[in-house]
Amino acid sequence: MRRIHPDIQDEPDIEQAYACPAGRPWLRLNMVASADGAAWLKGLSGGLSSEGDRRIFRVLRGMSDVVMAGAATVRTEGYGAVKPRESWQTLREGRPPAPPIAVVSRRLDLDLGSPLFTEAVSRTIVITCEAAPAERRADASRVADVVVAGGDLVDMSVAVRELHERGLTRILCEGGPRLNGQLAAADLIDELCLSISPLLVGGGAARILNGEASQVELRLSQVLEEEGVLFCKYTRESTT
Repeated sequence: MRRIHPDIQDEPDIEQAYACPAGRPWLRLNMVASADGAAWLKGLSGGLSSEGDRRIFRVLRGMSDVVMAGAATVRTEGYGAVKPRESWQTLREGRPPAPPIAVVSRRLDLDLGSPLFTEAVSRTIVITCEAAPAERRADASRVADVVVAGGDLVDMSVAVRELHERGLTRILCEGGPRLNGQLAAADLIDELCLSISPLLVGGGAARILNGEASQVELRLSQVLEEEGVLFCKYTRESTT
């Protein structure tokens, strides 16, 4: 792997390259897309991934206080609980050995008996709204920490504030596109980490943001490259 922007460097330190700013909350999206903007191949993001993408993915998870994902992504990608890694010991000093997953779900259509809930080192969080079925909320509360954020819909500003109040200020969002769109519309995104795979996909695949319209000004702060895959880091214009 090499860095090609803002300077040229062979084998950059990935942990240093993706370090979060100190002393402030930070919400980053981590997504992979084809060269023509598709967020998945045959319904799954894994078809667009690479070994370099997976290395960065693991580092970003190790850095995070919590990993956020939408319920559809959790179901489609077969999410399990995040397991501790030996390489995270320094990254996670003073924190639990693995970050919890925070699942955003309005309807609570979740498999509460899956490893995501039964094997979690750090108790899984479920973010929902008041309109969610009361029985499902009660069921979820037995195996997860339930956060109610909003009335008829999940209010992402409230959801993020609730995570911050729990001390979970470094938030890594892994999608999907609709959740990403909601975060952008609420003006909550500080950073986008986008792996661009050298593939053309076409068809009906979603972009990395779907749903609500938004406009978030970003600057290209870093580009890494490995085997034709570009790893771009974009940050908010207002951040340093």
